Amino acid sequence: MKELPRELLEDLQRVKGFDEGPFIEAHRHAASTSVRLHPIKGASLFRDEERVPWCGTGRYLPHRPVFTLDPLFHAGAYYVQEASSMFLEHLIRSLLPDRNNLRVLDLCAAPGGKSTLLASLLDDSSLLISNEVIRTRASILEENVIRWGYTNNWVTGNDPRDFAELPGYFDLIVVDAPCSGSGLFRKDERAMDEWSEANVALCSQRQQRILADVWPALKQDGILIYATCSYSPQEDEEMLDWLMKSFDIVPLEVTVPGSWGIVTASSDHGSKGYRFFPDKVKGEGFFIAAFQKKETGATLRQPKFKAVNDKMTQQQAAHLLNDKQYLFFQADKETYNAIYPQHEADWHLLKEAVYLRKLGLNIGNPSQKEWLPSHDTALSLDRNKALPAIELNKDQALHFMKKEEISIPALAKGWYLVTFEGAGLGWIKSIGTRFNNYLPKHWRIRMDLPPTDWA
Repeated sequence: MKELPRELLEDLQRVKGFDEGPFIEAHRHAASTSVRLHPIKGASLFRDEERVPWCGTGRYLPHRPVFTLDPLFHAGAYYVQEASSMFLEHLIRSLLPDRNNLRVLDLCAAPGGKSTLLASLLDDSSLLISNEVIRTRASILEENVIRWGYTNNWVTGNDPRDFAELPGYFDLIVVDAPCSGSGLFRKDERAMDEWSEANVALCSQRQQRILADVWPALKQDGILIYATCSYSPQEDEEMLDWLMKSFDIVPLEVTVPGSWGIVTASSDHGSKGYRFFPDKVKGEGFFIAAFQKKETGATLRQPKFKAVNDKMTQQQAAHLLNDKQYLFFQADKETYNAIYPQHEADWHLLKEAVYLRKLGLNIGNPSQKEWLPSHDTALSLDRNKALPAIELNKDQALHFMKKEEISIPALAKGWYLVTFEGAGLGWIKSIGTRFNNYLPKHWRIRMDLPPTDWA
């Protein structure tokens, strides 16, 4: 491990809970590996592993496996997430015990850890918008949201200022802001190479712009959660002070057991933040705080629209989904979607303000003879559980995910869901003597697989 920046260590002398010796020593050891289980797909996994104290589905692993070689990872049965950032669950459960009919924005959402956590905590009446403005990162976010399988988790690709077109729309906004990254030094030494006091100042300015731009979109009495993976007070406590000075806002607190090792930090204006040091918790550097908006602002007018439900699409594709109520429609020239009826007004509102990369559930496309199911549907929680399926063993599943030949018994002609331990991986279509693998090319495994007896 490289030497920690002396400027950072000097700056942290003024931070509550900082102990230089143990802090430096912690950085000489590898970061722990943690995962968060999908509450439905992964409920039975890692039962014997140590639990993350502040997250009911968080688990520490004794070593870091090759996740690419686990079909359940590809099926979205768990998400590989740093344990400290899972504290978001404790905040949400404490501040929002009733999570019905909420409109939630994860503003800087890639790669998807906090979005998949939020999706697991909301019910079907709520709507989660996961946003990422950088296209390459937005693609990764979209894939992870698809793996997680929630129809009420949509993905947008917008600059924060675009959400000002939705005044007072969101009940909760989570801003895990781009930062200087000092909390990630153990996981990524490149973050250390890029760290500088100038970059900390630049990030602080950017964080202020992001918060100011998205502020109008939060409704009165709505909750703002601000987080960074930086130790620097300029990006943490001083940002809380800037929020208190800039807006009519009330700091929120939650109960944190002392045994968790989390440091409760106070800003000059009396707001509370929760700081994670790697010498005090089993996790990486992290900072998070919550506020409630008090000021009034512009109100949002709900658009007038004609109810939409494409009966032809419904007749062709409804067999793919369970018996919930859905609206089926053609979203654009190539995409057919299903959404929950309670989100139809949200669709008409959002499509005028932001770029929707993922809208509800992509259900596939029609052909002249049949409906071609989407990969998204194979991973969806709303998939019809009675669809014809072929269960693969681990070797078969990995070769399927690599789009290589696999040996399976002859199948009657038609579409089959491919599963591993009951979790959906994708589709094949049997044409009698052989079958076609419909896994999208960009989803395939690229690394070499271990040898098998039959491959």
